[in-house]
Amino acid sequence: MKKLIFGLFLMGSLAASAQEDEKMAVQKTIENFFAGFHAQDSMQIKATVAEGIIMQRISQKEGSISEHRTDDFNKFLKGIVSIPKDRKFEEKIKSYSIQIDGPMANVWTEYEFWIDGAMSHCEVNSFQLFNDGMGWKIIYIIDTGRKERCE
Repeated sequence: MKKLIFGLFLMGSLAASAQEDEKMAVQKTIENFFAGFHAQDSMQIKATVAEGIIMQRISQKEGSISEHRTDDFNKFLKGIVSIPKDRKFEEKIKSYSIQIDGPMANVWTEYEFWIDGAMSHCEVNSFQLFNDGMGWKIIYIIDTGRKERCE
């Protein structure tokens, strides 16, 4: 009986460890995306995303009217690499919430966006990732943008 209980405990521990390893791999993909973003390195960013990635933004207008738009990924890359080198910008991730089911992962990140040492806005990102057996790739990003309710 003790061997059975130990075996079940060991299997549960191994499964939990494997899940944590996958969460770390997913988080590393997001971290690599932002490392490329901050370095203005389009090749590094491209290495973290799947072909056909979808990027969207939800924004709130005056009052409570919200809208969303789809952004072109190539225009996003061109915009990042064209930022003047003397302009300092940083997206500071405040938290990660990662959920995984087999080859699919969802990552919710709260963050602050800083430009030249001043906070510009705070937001939430939602990333969808896919593991094709070769590693995790971002297939979808949607974010919100706001200037109020930032801590």
